[in-house]
Amino acid sequence: MLALPLRPARLRFGLWLMTTVDRVVAAVVSIDRDALVADLFAAEGARLVRMARLFTDDRNAAEDLVQEAFIRLHRAAHRIDDPAKAAPYLRSIVINLARDHNRRGLMSLRHQEALPAGSTPEAPEDELELDERRRRVVAEVRELPPRQRDCLLLRFYLELTEVETAEVLGISKNTVKTHLRRGMDTLRRRLEGET
Repeated sequence: MLALPLRPARLRFGLWLMTTVDRVVAAVVSIDRDALVADLFAAEGARLVRMARLFTDDRNAAEDLVQEAFIRLHRAAHRIDDPAKAAPYLRSIVINLARDHNRRGLMSLRHQEALPAGSTPEAPEDELELDERRRRVVAEVRELPPRQRDCLLLRFYLELTEVETAEVLGISKNTVKTHLRRGMDTLRRRLEGET
């Protein structure tokens, strides 16, 4: 009978200890999460915007998509065990957001309407003159089937390895090789005038 009054006190202490540990763990996770996102933004932010721009053909939408990807990464960072896997995870978020954007046919009209008359939404680096060959290559890459386009952009534009490309897209390394070969063959035929 004497043990009964001690039980609730032990229970209260146990609950207090668990909540205290949870608060400490949450604080540590949020600090690590913030640092992870900040480091990735510094290392990958500009490249991800350029990549998203190739997928969406809209700089404002690309910036919005990358921003949303970093927000989603921040929310899900507690599930990432290995910080080295955060960059491929972030790239896959950007690709999926760009696909959704293109699937729905969304446009950044809210940004375009806000621009003064006669101005262009292009950034200064976008104003650089591209030669006709490069424009044609970009146009042809955009016309490739989505998986081939994704593989080519990740492998050659972002300079990821085949393994990293496979990880980002959630496919095997051999599938990446196949899509790369098919995409390059198609581009070669189209650019040489064989359609």
